[in-house]
This record gives sequence, structure tokens and C-alpha cells, in this order.
Amino acid sequence: MIARHFIDVANPDGSRRRVHYRSCGSGPPLLMVHQSPRSSAEYADLMQRWAADFTCIAPDTPGFGDSQPLPLEGPECEDYADAVIAFLDALGIARTPAYGFHSGAIILVTAAKRHPERFTALACGGYAVWTEAERSDFGARYTPPFLPLSYGEHLAWLWGRLLEQSWFFPWYRTEEANRLGVAHADPARVHPIVMEVLAAGNSFSLGYAAVLRANRDVPPPGAPTVPVWISAYDGDPLKAHLARLGELPESWRVEPVATPSELESGARAWLLRHPAAPASLGAGAEDEGFLSVTAGGFNGQLHWKGNRGSETLFLHAPGSALTAAPGGALALDLPGHGLSDPWPDASSALADWAAIVRAAFPRLPARLIGEGWGSLLAGHLGGGPAVRPPGAIAEWRAQGLADLAPDRDGLYLLRGWRQVRAEVFFAPWFDVSAATALPFDPADASPDRLARRHLALLQAQAARPYLNACLDAAKQQV
Repeated sequence: MIARHFIDVANPDGSRRRVHYRSCGSGPPLLMVHQSPRSSAEYADLMQRWAADFTCIAPDTPGFGDSQPLPLEGPECEDYADAVIAFLDALGIARTPAYGFHSGAIILVTAAKRHPERFTALACGGYAVWTEAERSDFGARYTPPFLPLSYGEHLAWLWGRLLEQSWFFPWYRTEEANRLGVAHADPARVHPIVMEVLAAGNSFSLGYAAVLRANRDVPPPGAPTVPVWISAYDGDPLKAHLARLGELPESWRVEPVATPSELESGARAWLLRHPAAPASLGAGAEDEGFLSVTAGGFNGQLHWKGNRGSETLFLHAPGSALTAAPGGALALDLPGHGLSDPWPDASSALADWAAIVRAAFPRLPARLIGEGWGSLLAGHLGGGPAVRPPGAIAEWRAQGLADLAPDRDGLYLLRGWRQVRAEVFFAPWFDVSAATALPFDPADASPDRLARRHLALLQAQAARPYLNACLDAAKQQV
């Protein structure tokens, strides 16, 4: 089973940065660095396949996934590489083999050149070696800033850009010569990457740009170096780059393969040849983490944040997340919300949701605060009377949540944005009229705040069952 953690890591300026990482397996450590703009989630299946051989450790790189960004306006690849070493320091790992894919491989090679004593070997899935013309072109066009806009225009661009990156490489050169043989129009494949870019925000642009600018100098033959294995499979645009690597050190190997499974087996064999000593991982953050919970039909990890000794527990509304927790409170992402594990067959019985909260915190805080319809859950747990949001129960059941099922054209992203924007101005959000107008703070309609709320709504896979459970409880009280 994959476990998730937060740990605080030192920055070069002496400040601390929170890093989210996944771990799985037993045996010697293996560091796994993801590509941009993904997160450690992309390695979830691979970690479980390699768990019998290694303790797989996959951090979200700075500014991606759920890791905080570097405190730099324009980080370079060397900064991301040094951040890998700072992460190893925080965990107490002196030396390890490592695996990276695409930009993750570039970060690792940079880290190994700067800190060779920290690695036993690297396995790389693809390694870009740009011509000067490509470097200039990509630097100017590949990573435009990604900033939220008031009416959600950035979402239309994002969907089109990520959908068509399987059609053309680079994505912005829509020419016959740049077609890829792996084109698809599957929203189920595009949606996870969309979510990771939304979580990264403009770190998406910064991280990509740093890797594109990175120095690709390969150690000359005869130079002491970490053993490195580089491969790429058919359909990967970086397979052609293998021939650009030139003369390599004796400890480097380049092996083109036909399929992703061949790359995986080749990387595993290489890494098994260069193991590190077992290591005990460092302590995690004291005010944030994950709890393993089995109750109410749910079996997974729940994300919590705050003071574990607090006498106040904040329970968010359906479709929200703990980011709204008031200062000093203990807060929980309910199943299928925020950073907690999904709940594909989520219950619509409020008693089951309450059982999960009790299992997470056997000694419930004295004060329970429920946001919106979440007050029904707080009340069920003994937290006082429920405060129902305005609007009829039947209307909330029919219209209370936008349809967020990924579709071929990415329109679900805009539907979600329309909901979070309307929530600022009207209550209920789906009933827009002078009679339902809310007083509001203009800052609440800022693109950055809307983007955070929009991401929480999209993450809330179990929002509808949770809402229905609250509505059923409210109906019984009438």
C-alpha cells in the first residue's frame, strides 16, 4: 500500500519548505523523480510493482503536486536538483539509486553531477538533448505563464494544450511534420494531467522553463561518474534524442526499447545492480499528515492539518476542502475530497460519514464546526444545531453541484468555474437573482482565490454522495 507524508525541508536561505511524498515497499531506498508538470502520483502503479525490491520514495518536486515551491522568482534546474538533495537530507538518506522520467531524468542527472556521492546509480526514461534552434524555440514558446483569469479563460487554453500534446510535438507546432503517432482524445487521460497543472499553478511554467534551460553536458569518457542507464521507447519523441548523446563515460549505457514495459524492466534491472543500504526515514511534519482509516465503507488515507490537540474540529462542506479551516482549528479532508483518498462507492448515509470522522479522531474535539451543509455532519456528531444553507432541499439535490464529469471538450472545467464564481455573489449559487444576492468582499472573487476553490471542487469526487447524505438528514429534520 502506498503511504503519503509531509516533511519539512531546508531551503538554501534557511527557511523551511513543506514537501509531500509517497512511499511504498520494503528494502533499500529508491528515489523516484517525476516529470513536469506531473506529481508523484504518476508513479503510483510503478511503485507498487517495484515494492518487492525497494522502498520506493517519490516526492512532489517544488511547486508541483502538494509540495511548496522554492522561494525563488526564477529557479534553475540546479535549484530543483539541490532540492532533491535537501529532501534526502530531511529523510536521512545518505545514498540511493534513483529513477526519473523525462524532466525528472534531467533533474536527477543534474543532481548526480553536483552531488555524485549521494547516488549509487540513475535510470532515466528519456533524456532530452536539444539543438540550439530547439532550445531557442522551446524557451520562447513551450512554457508560457499559467495564471488564472477571472472568467476561466485559462481553462480553455489548458484543456486544448494538454489534449493536443499527444497530437503534435512540440504542442504549439500544428504542422504535418510534427504529428505524433500516439494521438488520442480521451478525457480520462487528459483530466489527471489537468488536475496536476491546476495544482501547480505557475510553477508549471517555472519548472518546465528551468529544465529547458538546463546544461546538458555529459561527463567525458574516463571521468568518474555515477552509473547511468538511459532509454526511451517507440512513440516517445525523446527516443530520437538518444543518438544525440554522443560519446559517453564507460559507466553510462544507452538502450533504446520498443515498449514502456521494456523500459520499466530495463530500469529495474539496472537499479537492482546498484542498491543502497537500507535507511530509516526521517520524522514527518507535526501539524499535517495522513491517517489510515477503515470505517463506514471507506478504506484509505485521510488528510488532516492543524493542531492535533485543538478542541475545535472543522468539517468542510460537500465539494470543498480543509483549506478553508479557520486558524488554530484541526481540519480534515473528508473521503473523496481535498488530498484524502478517493471513495469511488461513497455512501449517501450521514451515519457512515460520521463513523469515518470518529475513526479518524476517537476522541472528538469538544467543538465541531461544519461549513455549509457540513453543519449537518457536525450536528450528527454532537456538534450542535445544524445551520442549513438557503434554498430548498429539492433544488440543492438537483442543482447543488455542477456536472464535473470530464468531457471531450473540457467544458466541465468551465462549469466548475461558473459555480465557484457564482458562489461569491449569490446564495444559493444556482439561483441568480436580486433576492439571492450576497454582500461580498471583492478579494473573494480574485482569480487566485477562485482557482483554489475551483481545484477543491474538482478534487471532490465524493461531493455528491456527501451532499445527498446531508440533504437526507435535513429532510428528516423538517
